[in-house]
Amino acid sequence: MHETPLTNPTTRLAPSPTGALHLGNARTFLINWALARSNNWRIVLRIEDLDTPRVKPGVIDSTIDTLRWLGLDWDDSPTIQSTRLEHHELAMRHLASHQCVYPCELTRSQIESAASAPHDSDHEPRFDPSLRPPSIPASFNDSGTNWRVLVDPDPITFHDTFAGPQSIDLDATLGDFVVWTKRATPSYQLAVVVDDHDQGVTHIVRGNDLLHSAARQIHLQRALGYTSTPTYTHLPLVRGPDGKRLAKRHGDTRIDHYRAQGTTPERIIGLIAHWSGLTPSRTPMSITEFRDGFLLDTLPPGDITFTPQDDHWLTTP
Repeated sequence: MHETPLTNPTTRLAPSPTGALHLGNARTFLINWALARSNNWRIVLRIEDLDTPRVKPGVIDSTIDTLRWLGLDWDDSPTIQSTRLEHHELAMRHLASHQCVYPCELTRSQIESAASAPHDSDHEPRFDPSLRPPSIPASFNDSGTNWRVLVDPDPITFHDTFAGPQSIDLDATLGDFVVWTKRATPSYQLAVVVDDHDQGVTHIVRGNDLLHSAARQIHLQRALGYTSTPTYTHLPLVRGPDGKRLAKRHGDTRIDHYRAQGTTPERIIGLIAHWSGLTPSRTPMSITEFRDGFLLDTLPPGDITFTPQDDHWLTTP
């Protein structure tokens, strides 16, 4: 495919409008922003709204407003991912012309019954190679079915700037994975690869729950003929006291919830700064102070636990 020349180092803030931003999202975005502004990276804002059935009205505008309220900024007008479907379809046509993808109507139960390896980290059943069709088409036809990409037996290796060296065997853990859905939209994996490439993204900073996704995306970058691979930085997550990823079960941790109670951005940033190793205790902090003080080298390596004391500090002046 056509290669977009890489110019300035570029990162992206890529919230999904399936729900309001919570403290865990805010921490990742704030660290991403601080790394970008400290290292002179360009920042693009992309709203990843392809999970159409779950997108709630007004959330896109609310998400942008919340990011601005926290003090984050970016260098271009926001990109709405669903406006780029023609680019995603062009990528599918490229993959099909190289016989890298094929339609698949198998159900989850049929795939699970043939699985011969553990599920991937996101609980997707492994797609056994024996389930591939006898012939691979050389053209793409969006006929209302899933399409899968062929996966190689060789592990994907890369160096993550925080998590360290990685070697992920997609064939053993996942197998051929979906890149185009029966809803006539690209999968998350394909869409972000195409969009990152087209927007010149060179640095991807996100939560470590997406570490395995990096292997899928590198595989797709190679299949699409992209000659460059972004630098990945996967950060520890914020979890509830039960050890699970921060969610509604842990109470209302939305940024807008605290904002409505009178919590200041400086108080939220101060908590995130404490979680991120900048301060020994919770103390209000401006976004400029966070930017100037943050160092990836001193970020605690483990996941963070959001406690009732954290919530109390945010809501008590």
